[in-house]
Amino acid sequence: MMSVLRPEQVDEVVLLGAHCDDVAIGAGGAVRDLCVRRPGLRVHALVLCAADPLRRAEEEAALRALCPDAKLELTTLDIPDGRLPAHWNRAKEALEDLRQRCDPDLVLATAGHDNHQDHRGLARLAPTVFRDHLILGYEVLKAEPDLEQPAVFWPLTESQVRDKIALLHEHYPSQTSRAWFDEETFRSLVRIRGVQAGCRYAEGFHPTRLLVGTPVG
Repeated sequence: MMSVLRPEQVDEVVLLGAHCDDVAIGAGGAVRDLCVRRPGLRVHALVLCAADPLRRAEEEAALRALCPDAKLELTTLDIPDGRLPAHWNRAKEALEDLRQRCDPDLVLATAGHDNHQDHRGLARLAPTVFRDHLILGYEVLKAEPDLEQPAVFWPLTESQVRDKIALLHEHYPSQTSRAWFDEETFRSLVRIRGVQAGCRYAEGFHPTRLLVGTPVG
């Protein structure tokens, strides 16, 4: 029997991205689904490597489209792409500052097995700050062969998949020339995860830790 995350009980969410578009690519379907189900949801987004003004503008527009009727707060840092390990303290301080402003029911971050140094670094930082929170690591499909089998699935409908793909192309025009940034890529992964989840489409996530039942002692 699979454990169930009940979206109707989620009031506050943290979205963590190493780069602009990470959250939308890895968890865009889940984020939009959650925001549609929970009007007025408090959403705190932090993107660490957002030095390019164009990319920052794309990210803000994309997150506002992903989070309709949500109370969205977006914070961006200008850590250079590929250099998060060299800016560890600054990234850590940004997460600590965010933690002081919220107490989320759910944290969505990059997955710990991701081979990209920025993604992997953020995945390592998140549980050191959000120690008592449910953290789900999302998948970012790219050239590196680093995908692992997720343990958590967020079912998506055909229309939700179409909306996600359309949003990615509309709000991240700077990325559309990349060979992997196309409908076939995005649809293929959610279709595979759907097969594994017993539905048509799904996004896959990697939990950090889950507590079963009520703490004792």
